Amino acid sequence: MTTIWTGVRERVLALRTAPRMSEVFGAVWLDDHGHRFELLPPLTRDELDELEHELGTRLPDEYRAFLREVAAGGAGPDYGIYPLRPGAESNAARAKNLAVPFRPQEVGALFDEHQYNEPSGDCFTSAEEFSAAYRAWDARDDELREELFTGTLYLSSQGCAYYTVLAVTGPEAGTVWDDVQAAGEGVAPKRHNGAERMTFAQWYLDWLAYAERTAWKEPGPAA
Repeated sequence: MTTIWTGVRERVLALRTAPRMSEVFGAVWLDDHGHRFELLPPLTRDELDELEHELGTRLPDEYRAFLREVAAGGAGPDYGIYPLRPGAESNAARAKNLAVPFRPQEVGALFDEHQYNEPSGDCFTSAEEFSAAYRAWDARDDELREELFTGTLYLSSQGCAYYTVLAVTGPEAGTVWDDVQAAGEGVAPKRHNGAERMTFAQWYLDWLAYAERTAWKEPGPAA
C-alpha cells in the first residue's frame, strides 16, 4: 500500500552519505553531535498499540503512520525528532498532559492578559506587599505556561530554548506549533504555503526536501 511515507525512511538514510550532509542544520554540530540522518527502527503494530494505551489516546494519523513506517525518532527538522516508545518512564507524564485538550486560543488569551498584569513595585506601599504579589503572579505564570501545552507532545528542539510541538488532543490535533516562550511569548502555529496551519507530514516532508537540496547540492566552481 502506498502512503505519504512510502520511501521516506530510505530517502532519509541515504542522506548519511550525501557529500554536503553536514551543511543541513542540526545534522552535525560540535563535531560529535547531531542526528547525522540516523533513524530509530519504526514501531511494530503491537508497540504502537501499547504506546497509545500508555498515553491514553490515539495519536494523530500522520504521526502514528510515521512511527509505524519511518521511525520512532531520529533525523528530522532542526535537531531531530524526539524518540517515542512504549515503556518509557516519561509516558505517564505525557498521558497526564494529553488528558486535557490543547486550547491555544483560550489559554493564550489568559496568558497574554496575565503577562500584561505583571506586578510593578510602584503599585505597592511596601517591599513585602510587592514580594507577596509577585510570588503569586509568578506561580500563576508557571501554571499558565504548563496549560499552554496541554494536549501536545514535544517533537523537537530548534535550539536556544525554542521547540516544536504536535497538537494531539483537541480540535487542533495533527497540527504543529512553536513553543516561543524564549521570546517572551507562548505558543504559535506553524504556517504552510499561506495556510494558517501546518500538519505533521507537511512539516517533516518540507524538511526532507530542504535536506535533500542542501546535502546533495553540487559544489560551485572554484573561484
